[in-house]
Amino acid sequence: MSVGIVDCGGANLNSIKYALRRINVDAEVSSSIDVLKTKDAFILPGVGSAGVVMSYLKNKKLDEFICNTNKLTLGICIGMHVLFDYSEEDNTKCLGLIKGEIKKFKSDSKPIPQMGWNYVDGIDEFTSISNYYYFANSYYSRNTKECFGTSSYINKITSIVRKNNYIGCQFHPEKSSTAGELFLKYFINQI
Repeated sequence: MSVGIVDCGGANLNSIKYALRRINVDAEVSSSIDVLKTKDAFILPGVGSAGVVMSYLKNKKLDEFICNTNKLTLGICIGMHVLFDYSEEDNTKCLGLIKGEIKKFKSDSKPIPQMGWNYVDGIDEFTSISNYYYFANSYYSRNTKECFGTSSYINKITSIVRKNNYIGCQFHPEKSSTAGELFLKYFINQI
């Protein structure tokens, strides 16, 4: 089994690769559609901005590839955001695979971005992975239809979404120690 980590112009690629290696999963970072086609599943990594990531995906024609795959695809943080219709970050039209918008946190009392550990309350099939995970985000979703995990920061936010073969997580499993490894194993076991 091999996972393609989609190089979409952001950072954190090697952290995800090493996190997968720790659970004995082969992974390759690539922006080549020909290379990615040979993989069993994909991860859209989670560091960068929505505008930069979408621009990179479009330039490499990876947007069409991701939208048309039937293979399991995990979006992490920004990777989750670009699965939605729109992000306020950089006023970005995203992939439109999950209905809804990504909005910027607003608060006079809590720091933005959210940085650190927060509890994820998994719903339905994700109940078993309820745990504390590491977050680093200034933007969030409040999707309800495809929401399978919630957290609280400033208000209730969506921390896990799933629609068909697309899963998104607002947190960073590659930075979330044992809980993150369990989440990645859960993802791999869905392939």
